[in-house]
Amino acid sequence: MPSRDRATVRDVAAATGVSIATVSRVLNQQGSVAPETRRLVEQAVEELGLRAPSPRGGTAKPVDGAVYVRCPYVLTDYFGLIVSSIAETLDRHGRQVILNAGEATQTEQVLSRLPAQRGVGGAILILPPEPAEEVVRLSARRFPFVVVDPRTTLPRDVASVSAAHHSGARQVTAHLTSLGHTRIGVIAGPREWLAAGARLSGHSAALADVGILPDPTLVRHVEPTTAHGYGAAAELLDQRPTALVAFNDKTALGAMQAAADRGLSVPGDLSIAGFDDIDLSRATTPQLTTVRQPLQEMGRMAVSLLIRLLDRHDLEALHVELATELVVRASTARPRLVG
Repeated sequence: MPSRDRATVRDVAAATGVSIATVSRVLNQQGSVAPETRRLVEQAVEELGLRAPSPRGGTAKPVDGAVYVRCPYVLTDYFGLIVSSIAETLDRHGRQVILNAGEATQTEQVLSRLPAQRGVGGAILILPPEPAEEVVRLSARRFPFVVVDPRTTLPRDVASVSAAHHSGARQVTAHLTSLGHTRIGVIAGPREWLAAGARLSGHSAALADVGILPDPTLVRHVEPTTAHGYGAAAELLDQRPTALVAFNDKTALGAMQAAADRGLSVPGDLSIAGFDDIDLSRATTPQLTTVRQPLQEMGRMAVSLLIRLLDRHDLEALHVELATELVVRASTARPRLVG
């Protein structure tokens, strides 16, 4: 077995018993190769540690095939907007879509099978639940894909699109401090999520701007659901904050319900702000102050990046952050003066 740093195409051909030309076609996603042969070559590539070479001698042939869109979540107004935008944009490019969606698909071993799947040219992965190591292995096989809203930090050579989480959170907390709030509770996302860390960092930066030290006891990390938002808010309200900022609109809705159950008025007794600007944020009473994420533009940008990868173009910007926008509505106001 050759050492990992010296593995060559010839080594892979010898290990699999196929020709060097066949190995090359698999690595460069070109030509017709039987699925079993492709899987055999890709397994040897992974075992030998050979990274597929960049094409030499001119521009490589564009990659044909459908686009596999993986969104292992319920297609609500958040994920539904992203997926719809992706599908509409791919249709304009004449690309078919293979959709893998729903929470039941989260445990499926999808990424390792993608390069060998017949008729699939590339993929868009939305908030992939797989460990970063699996995404890196997929990249090493030169399979074209783009990640939308990555859950964890990705290598710089993996194309991704996300919202500007840090600046969005900084804007909404700065809005609250400008109203005079100094004791602000935070309902954040899971600790291991990249977006949760970036938003908490933006929140802390906004506090630092006005000389307030972040208080870890005023932070709760929860899954982004209404029920978890309710529970987190119930705990935080025991510490008598004048405002709550939830890094998800659904958790903000849970916080509004928790406040109502305690007889607190919003925003008279408690200001509440969210993050996402989903349709529900405009259906509450009062309507929710929130940070608008460019969900549809995230989908369109992901397609744009993927089409360039499929056309074998070099990408100068692989990690794209799209601007967020603070939307001020009636759920935030100046804190009530206590006599």
